[in-house]
Amino acid sequence: MRYGNADRMIELCHELQSTRIGWTLEDIQERFKVGKRTAQRMKNAVLRVYHQTEEYYDDERRKRWRIPQNFTTPVGEITADELADLEFAIRSLRKHNDRRRAKSIESLVTKVKAQLTQKAARRIEPDLEALLEADGLAMRPGPRPIIRDDIAEALRRAIKEGNEVYVVHRNRERGGTSGRVLHPYGFLFGKRNYLVAASPERHPGEPRLYGLPEIEKVTIRNKSFVRMAGFSLKTFSERSFGVWQEKPSEVIWKFSPKSAPMAREYMFHPSQELEQQKDGSLIVRFRAGGLLEMSWHLHTWGDEVEVLSPPELKDLMTGRAKLPLYGLGKSVQKRTRKS
Repeated sequence: MRYGNADRMIELCHELQSTRIGWTLEDIQERFKVGKRTAQRMKNAVLRVYHQTEEYYDDERRKRWRIPQNFTTPVGEITADELADLEFAIRSLRKHNDRRRAKSIESLVTKVKAQLTQKAARRIEPDLEALLEADGLAMRPGPRPIIRDDIAEALRRAIKEGNEVYVVHRNRERGGTSGRVLHPYGFLFGKRNYLVAASPERHPGEPRLYGLPEIEKVTIRNKSFVRMAGFSLKTFSERSFGVWQEKPSEVIWKFSPKSAPMAREYMFHPSQELEQQKDGSLIVRFRAGGLLEMSWHLHTWGDEVEVLSPPELKDLMTGRAKLPLYGLGKSVQKRTRKS
């Protein structure tokens, strides 16, 4: 039996044990995207191995099958990818201040890890660490471009295995494509989604951002690379207010006495420092780039916030600066309307 077929059979066993009402052939077809004959073969394989499988007719005279819950089915291997996805969900929920669900899933992860054998834990741990480093979070609300699953999966695999990739990348401004070798470090997800990678030929040891929707093809090369010593995706992302990377500045905002209580509930940046003023206003300080994204956010506060530093951000807020339209390949400039 091929590995893919074996995986499907184990998954079907789990599904038949977890269901209360049982599954029909149509359910198997829908879940595994197979035809009726294949669904029958899968069901028969389960019956041959698990004689405890219950067979009965529902109210609509459809035949259903289920495995009693007090019977143990073979446990499929828990993978690093599955645990990484759970950890990613926890981080995402915390990012959106849904602490209750984050804590609940965190408890589930702890219980799952406790069930692992020492051998399985040793096998999973290195891959899990690499995947958690790869899946950086810098999330903003709003519409997001579609990313092909095969592209994302190939890049995740290369990050986990530490292999170079050859990517075909589309230039959004000119419309043409070009290929290059990259050392993939991780992802940043936000209003736009990016691959963080270094080009050994063009900028070795200097990770940059590549728009994931513009990557049309990924080929994993049979050549490993050494990650830049001390590189941290978390530190890389914290250089910016959002995902766009630029030289960090000393940022100082002053929220009015009216808006200060609400501003205290926000985590604007991991390095932020808050200073309560005698008049009830609030000073927020941190160091980061991404001034355009800061201006987008600050406009939502209206007249309740004042930019004290840097001057470039002041100009963006008052309409005296030209705005770069990030993410369009080469920067495009346009004059903003004065507020």
